[in-house]
Amino acid sequence: MTAWRVFGILGCVALISIGQLLFKYSALRMSPKAGFWELIYSPYLMAAGIIYVGATFLWVLQLRYVPLNRAYPLFALAFVLVPLLSKWVFDERLNIPYMLGSALILMGVSLCTWYY
Repeated sequence: MTAWRVFGILGCVALISIGQLLFKYSALRMSPKAGFWELIYSPYLMAAGIIYVGATFLWVLQLRYVPLNRAYPLFALAFVLVPLLSKWVFDERLNIPYMLGSALILMGVSLCTWYY
């Protein structure tokens, strides 16, 4: 897997992570009595959807050149990145189990991707 392909896949992970933050932000912006239509017309939810579509197209382009069994483990990095970003953006709490789990994910991604 070339460095450009890794960057492309990591770009997908970054876009999906940003989309998750926008999902959270749209949920926080909803009024307590919000209905389905308020959610559907949320600009933040729409932006998240557009980002997800873009990430999907970028992902498919990467899969033209990278075997799925090499590329897909990199998506687990979103499980590390999203909580880190949520700490930064929403001041959510991170704890020791999260840090230990993140270390295990990073080791697993490394084993599955780089030492294939």
